[in-house]
Amino acid sequence: MAELLTPAAAADALAEVLRAGLDPENCPQRTALAVPGGELLLMPAASGSYAGVKIAGVAPGNPARGLPRITGSYLLLDGPTLRPLALLDGAALTTLRTPAVSALALRHLAPAGRPLRLVLFGSGPQAYGHLEAALSVRELAEVVVVARDPAGGERLAAHARGLGLPARTGTPKAVADADLVICCTTAREPLFDGRLVGPGATVVAVGSHEPTARETDTALVRRAAVYVESRAAALREAGDLLVPEAEGAIGPGHITGTLADLVAGRMPAGGAQSCPQLFKSVGMAWEDLAVAVALWEAAGV
Repeated sequence: MAELLTPAAAADALAEVLRAGLDPENCPQRTALAVPGGELLLMPAASGSYAGVKIAGVAPGNPARGLPRITGSYLLLDGPTLRPLALLDGAALTTLRTPAVSALALRHLAPAGRPLRLVLFGSGPQAYGHLEAALSVRELAEVVVVARDPAGGERLAAHARGLGLPARTGTPKAVADADLVICCTTAREPLFDGRLVGPGATVVAVGSHEPTARETDTALVRRAAVYVESRAAALREAGDLLVPEAEGAIGPGHITGTLADLVAGRMPAGGAQSCPQLFKSVGMAWEDLAVAVALWEAAGV
């Protein structure tokens, strides 16, 4: 898919859909079903001339078998007739879509005007995709990879060095010197001490859509300006926000704005240096559809 669409081009497609009037607050919910191997997800969406549905599997035991943790397929349909147009690899689509969503958020939230220090948590496909996404929107001065698997972390750092970037592996304390922190892991507990994150830094967390799992801690969420794809989706699925809310540290109104607000220019400027900026993504069906349509049209079938 990367041959047809870069994360930057996929981010353009997402922005175009939002500018055309799509309201993520009204999009269908993700349906999740627990199964013996993990979880099955059903994600339908319709917009404009197209409709589509992703059926994804999340199999935590797969990596030990040498198989991808995320599996699935995406069926793209003609909107008026619901005639099938294409069947896409669902895991590959997710690997492109999620960094594209992050890239779109970073265009509006990440510090500008100077090379940035990136701390990247994770060493799987999403980590590689998010490195490319970050590079598509900002110049990077340094990349520090923090990974549970030391060998995987070093491979990603070596990949970054191959792109001409100063890169090394490090520890969670590296967030103290970071301009960007990107979390794309399967963690269920916070990855770092949120008190260490600087007031001008931007944090992106994409690893979970479960209300009890999180990558960031209450300390960070309490002091950050928080942006999400959809308030409704975040308040259903974003453990990074729901756990602090359950602790009484924040309320539902703590969310500063949405991706649509950022794209439309509805957010006031000037607050980025006073506190950290946190973008929490849970992944939504409208995003899969927008990127699938962009891939279909780029293929020119």
